[in-house]
Amino acid sequence: MAGGLETLAGQAYGAKQYQKLGTYTYSAIISLIIMCPPICVLWIFIGKLLPVLGQDTLISQEACKYSMWLIPALFGGAVLKPLTRYLQTQSVILPMLITSSFILCFHTISCWTLVYKLHLGQKGAAIAFCLSTWLNVILLGLYVKFSSACEKTRAPLSREALYGIGEFFRLGVPSAIMVCLKWWSMELLLLLSGLFKNPKLETSVLSICLTISTLHFTVPYGFGAAASTRVSNELGAGNPQLARMAVLVALFLAGIESVIVSSGLFLSRQVLGYAYSNDRQVVRYISVMTPLICLSFIMDSLQAVLSGVARGSGWQKIGAYINLGSFYLVGLPVAALLGFLAHLRGKGLWIGILAGSFLQSVLLSIVTACTDWNKQVTKARERVFDRRSSVKDEEK
Repeated sequence: MAGGLETLAGQAYGAKQYQKLGTYTYSAIISLIIMCPPICVLWIFIGKLLPVLGQDTLISQEACKYSMWLIPALFGGAVLKPLTRYLQTQSVILPMLITSSFILCFHTISCWTLVYKLHLGQKGAAIAFCLSTWLNVILLGLYVKFSSACEKTRAPLSREALYGIGEFFRLGVPSAIMVCLKWWSMELLLLLSGLFKNPKLETSVLSICLTISTLHFTVPYGFGAAASTRVSNELGAGNPQLARMAVLVALFLAGIESVIVSSGLFLSRQVLGYAYSNDRQVVRYISVMTPLICLSFIMDSLQAVLSGVARGSGWQKIGAYINLGSFYLVGLPVAALLGFLAHLRGKGLWIGILAGSFLQSVLLSIVTACTDWNKQVTKARERVFDRRSSVKDEEK
């Protein structure tokens, strides 16, 4: 949902409505905190829900324990995600890089200590993640409060932040749907893999593949975040041609990155599995899956940038519909057919999602290519300035 802030804050900053950027951030934090309790309820009862879906009882219980210990991090994320968008839309990147580097070192040490030295296992990993999340919130919060770089955009908490909740939800919900539909489809692969004859092997391999894919996705996501920032800023500033140029540059960089990383991964496919497991059966299975993961890298790089363009432009609803059709009308049905009926198991599941990713990238490319950037500038200016007028009228 924090992706909705990329539209609102980015366009406000481009239009030089600096105080509105801070107000939008408050609206986002309040909205995300409101969404946390329902998710907590789901996590608390997930140990009973997963067996109903055919999952192993022991694994379900462990998943429930891990999720419950993650609840503090959920609320931390509700603050952290808007803070990062707040800085991102102003192109204040270096402080986030420094704090993230520090948090990475802190998390590595704390996770290792809690898991291995204090023998807390998965619970220790969850606690370490909670500590890292809240420490990141504190560090970025202090920077935002005291740094001169945020002097123009700092705003006091006011009623206007409450007025902005509705507008944030109108963009945040489709933004969440756009992102979650993709990632939920990947999680459903893990659930489906638990239904095969050897669930331990299949879920292990699919979870490793998903981890590799997620690890890589952070790179093109950075290009997508840059595209979102530049596009939203230029639209707010009334520069349609510069917004279009930002899209082309981001796609070019993401394309080069995907080819380089995919090539390196393919060449190391025989040893890649050892980074996650010493089980030779798992390592061999990973080597078979690697070419498919490489193709996923290329699709992920394209869609990460195009999704960033969608968030920066404010057409998250279109992206949500595209993801719904791509993964739930095409990707998952194809995955189920290949995995179970064609007996391709995990390989078939991944091919199905890859088909969905391909369709998603094609549709997002078509929408982006057909975008009228002059019209998007008009919408951005109306979004920023009309709301300002309506809030003043309400206050009067």
